[in-house]
Amino acid sequence: MGIFDKILKGLGIKKDEAPKADAGATAAPKAGVSAAPRGKLSTGLSANKPAAMDAVDVAAKLDSLAKANPQELNWKVSIVDLMKLLDIDSSFENRKELAIELGVPTEYLEDSAKMNTWLHKTVLKKIAENGGSVPASLLD
Repeated sequence: MGIFDKILKGLGIKKDEAPKADAGATAAPKAGVSAAPRGKLSTGLSANKPAAMDAVDVAAKLDSLAKANPQELNWKVSIVDLMKLLDIDSSFENRKELAIELGVPTEYLEDSAKMNTWLHKTVLKKIAENGGSVPASLLD
């Protein structure tokens, strides 16, 4: 799991995925399960549709975590504080790894302030792209 996936999971946007079945394996019918009546095909499509998910209110979630935290953390401007609220290692090395994971321009890796600013904006944008409701003022 990448660092960004941990952020999504911490916000409740990404759930743990069920273990995937072996791609080459075919499932045998279970005992006691009858086939569809002759002439009727059962597609099972309704069983395979993902459930609709409500957008997660990111600001409310992070504000709530900030209120419960004994430190004064400002997730709205600091990637370090955002990561701390989600209980994710906010060390420079971890932030650099996250930045690389998200495609940081290489020149930003030389300047931690530029990298952090880019990373904060990019993380919020990517959260919004993945179903998080982020205030528009934070996406500019």
